[in-house]
Amino acid sequence: MPVGAFQALNGIAWGKCLLRAGSQRCRCGLSWSLRRYHHGSLPDDIKSLRAVLNPDISKIRNIGIMAHIDAGKTTTTERMLYYSGYTRALGDVDDGDTVTDFMAQERERGITIQSAAVTFDWKTHRINLIDTPGHVDFTLEVERALRVLDGAVAVFDASAGVEAQTLTVWRQAEKHHIPCVCFLNKMDKPAADLSFSIESIRLKLKANPVLLQIPIGSGKNFTGVVDLLTNQKLTWELTSTRDDGRAFEVQSLGQSEDRELLQAASEARAALIEQVADLDDQFAELVLTDFSDNFDAVPADKLQEAVRRVTLARKGVPVLCGSSLKNKGVQPLLDAITAYLPAPNERHHDLVRWYKDDLCALAFKVLHDKQRGPLVFLRIYSGTLKPQTAVHNINRNSTERMSRLLVPFADQHVEIPSMSAGNIALTVGLKQTVTGDTIVSSKASAAAAARRAQNDCGTGKKRGEHADIVLSGVDVPDPVFFCTVEPPTMAKQADLENALKCLQREDPSLKVRADPDSGQTILCGMGELHIEIIHDRIRREYGIETHLGPLQVAYRETILQEVSTADTLDRTMGDRRHVASVSLTVRPEDVSCDVAFTKELQVQIQPEIREAVENGVQSSYLQGPLLGYPVQGVSTLIHGISVEPGTSPAMVSACVSRCVLKALRLAGGQVLEPVMSLEVTVGEEHLGSVLGDLAQRRGTVRDIQSRHDNKVLLATVPLAEMMGYSTVLRTVTSGNATFSMELDAYQAMNPQAQSALLRRMSGGM
Repeated sequence: MPVGAFQALNGIAWGKCLLRAGSQRCRCGLSWSLRRYHHGSLPDDIKSLRAVLNPDISKIRNIGIMAHIDAGKTTTTERMLYYSGYTRALGDVDDGDTVTDFMAQERERGITIQSAAVTFDWKTHRINLIDTPGHVDFTLEVERALRVLDGAVAVFDASAGVEAQTLTVWRQAEKHHIPCVCFLNKMDKPAADLSFSIESIRLKLKANPVLLQIPIGSGKNFTGVVDLLTNQKLTWELTSTRDDGRAFEVQSLGQSEDRELLQAASEARAALIEQVADLDDQFAELVLTDFSDNFDAVPADKLQEAVRRVTLARKGVPVLCGSSLKNKGVQPLLDAITAYLPAPNERHHDLVRWYKDDLCALAFKVLHDKQRGPLVFLRIYSGTLKPQTAVHNINRNSTERMSRLLVPFADQHVEIPSMSAGNIALTVGLKQTVTGDTIVSSKASAAAAARRAQNDCGTGKKRGEHADIVLSGVDVPDPVFFCTVEPPTMAKQADLENALKCLQREDPSLKVRADPDSGQTILCGMGELHIEIIHDRIRREYGIETHLGPLQVAYRETILQEVSTADTLDRTMGDRRHVASVSLTVRPEDVSCDVAFTKELQVQIQPEIREAVENGVQSSYLQGPLLGYPVQGVSTLIHGISVEPGTSPAMVSACVSRCVLKALRLAGGQVLEPVMSLEVTVGEEHLGSVLGDLAQRRGTVRDIQSRHDNKVLLATVPLAEMMGYSTVLRTVTSGNATFSMELDAYQAMNPQAQSALLRRMSGGM
């Protein structure tokens, strides 16, 4: 089995086989049973992205690193870049010198805020990797990264197993049908527990973990892993704190004197073969036919092929272990990425076949660069992308000229002449493109693809045919927090609006609107940290010292009973008289807000009047009758509509909107508040204090679980009660607790809380 450190020798510089100075130290005559390789750290060893050309599509891996906050995603990415030869030194999150966490806010806080893409090669494969955030406020960053990736590495803290945000990102990966590999990180921690972590993956993620490695030693004595496929020991004997883990030993397990390890490995391999045989019929037939008497004789390559088939079919997830911070186990993880995760041509995207060899790409992220302007990340699904060419944006129905094409490497980019299907590219010059847009080579190309789609589907509809050939975009969650933002002087208002426009284009989860009453600018975000980061970026990147108002919760409104009403609008504007009458019923529904017509009306109503009615109903849903928050869970049925000749559609919409608002007021209003799913990890000695604090916050405890010496408290709490919770939690637990929360649902407020809110919002006490 090739040692992970041999990538400097086996790496292909995409078309040219370059033997660098460091490569000449090859130990060609090493025995199979014991190998060791020392990789030099000469400046010449650092690979350049300028050597990266277009590899064969089967050698490309588009992967994401996803996990709960502080599980070790960025540290793992940093080791991958170092061992593949693209960085000179190992970066550290605590020191703020990692490649992918390049924003000032990320380096100060030691967390990932925005996803960062890096491209590197490992042995004969090219890996396009995206390091994603683990904080719930930046879930959209994970969502839009997973939308364009082919595989993912889920990183776990081996002492904690599956945590709250792990569950969230896992659901996102499942939604996009992405095969995953699991990496149990932090095996050097005293509380690291392999069996606990495996069981939590099985129970909480409802996944089928396929264990490919077992650890050698535990806690501080963790020295390496046993590869169950090849029956080999991989050990990292780090002689000093400066040892970078690039050199490690591969030893045949048969020569080990450790009987306990030998027994554990033998049992684990037998369990692995049995598990894979249950999941893969082809492998089961091979085992039963040729190796029924001796499982140990099953060849490693056949077992690896079967694990790959199981992974791609998403019947199981390979599990590996290591410690990224201690530089152990990362090279086998890189081998697993290339061995088990799919190439772009192994992932099937139905509509791509309609484009054949024409360009089809999805814009999944936009960054603003002070020198280059907007930088748009594209995932290329078919065709080839070249600079200095015009491309067509189907969603915007516009044609733009792309001036430059770059290979992404965090905040450092290298210009290249072309990029083929399966890759992730960075483009300069697309000024109108936003997240979720589909980019094709021309209008004619889109029309040709639409014709092929129609022929395949056998549909003859002409109108809206392009909808079938647009790649699905990214689902943007609704914001739950909002606050006002004001510039220091009115002279800076235009600069602030420009900054917010750029930030909105980068981050679709940030919403900006103007208050209709006060005219103030309102920021709407996913959480306290999200808005805090936006505020900090406005100050640092755009030089505007803005003032934020107090954070407020984004409530919703609904109704309690069914009400029918009618209204007539009679207005003269200029020399035209506009008369419209409507009768309708509003009723509470579990579904999202919609509008319907009676059967008779559906046949009679004209299309332009129908559209005007629907617009009127939807506009009335934007501001509820109690506090002016958006309405949800309401259905409107239109019984009758009469329009005098010469009445404009805008007046019809105004009449309907006024009638719906009248009905909503009569139906009795109910405020809905966002309720968060909360997970607190705390020592048993502080559990009582945390429970008492949650009771004061109208919290409901769902479960209390044990995790080693700690308790994991699962609860639901109204978001309005969670302002500044991190500070309070630190105080009551002396800093010995962590928490995470995400939106669970909108629930009706109890009458006392709603009355108090109404008094507060109306200025009363």
